[in-house]
Amino acid sequence: MFRQSLHLLATLLTAGLLLAGCSQKVSRIDMDETRDLSGNWNDMDSRLVSREMIDDVLSQRWLSNFVQANNQQPTVIVGSMRNLSHEHINMRTFISDIQRELINSGQVDFVAAAEDRAELREERAEQDLHAREDTRARMGQEIGADFMLNGTINTIIDSEGRTQVKYYQVDMTLTDLESNRIVWIGQKQIRKLVERSRVRS
Repeated sequence: MFRQSLHLLATLLTAGLLLAGCSQKVSRIDMDETRDLSGNWNDMDSRLVSREMIDDVLSQRWLSNFVQANNQQPTVIVGSMRNLSHEHINMRTFISDIQRELINSGQVDFVAAAEDRAELREERAEQDLHAREDTRARMGQEIGADFMLNGTINTIIDSEGRTQVKYYQVDMTLTDLESNRIVWIGQKQIRKLVERSRVRS
């Protein structure tokens, strides 16, 4: 009887320790707080790079030259943004950050990207058939972009033992859609030192 009680007690203690080991703690952190857990590209990199590069492109002479020549602000579209790095990077969130910075600047007009335009055109076609005439969005009224913004993300990894230096290079170009003239080239670099401990907690 005494042995059975000890066995039951040991089983309960083991189960308790296993449950405690499986528990997790979740807390919210401020969006402006930087947390580099793995050393990989993260949300803060995406926001900072997009902000700095859009600030740069909007501070160059092509913008004032265009406004002076056309008496209106240019219309920009975001084209391909390619991930050529060694790791998975969610390019959709990076593109969203770029689009938000462009739109919120108020210095350029912005039109929907190709994948979004197909859905918008389908909706206008639906309205043409089913919506009241005075409320329909008209066909053939789209605004053509004057410039396209394209970019790539590349990485170089240098490792020695448990130490790694990650180098990210983001390149962007702004191209005049009519003449194919490149009016701006921007580049942003990030270097991260990652040191892994021998014993992982």
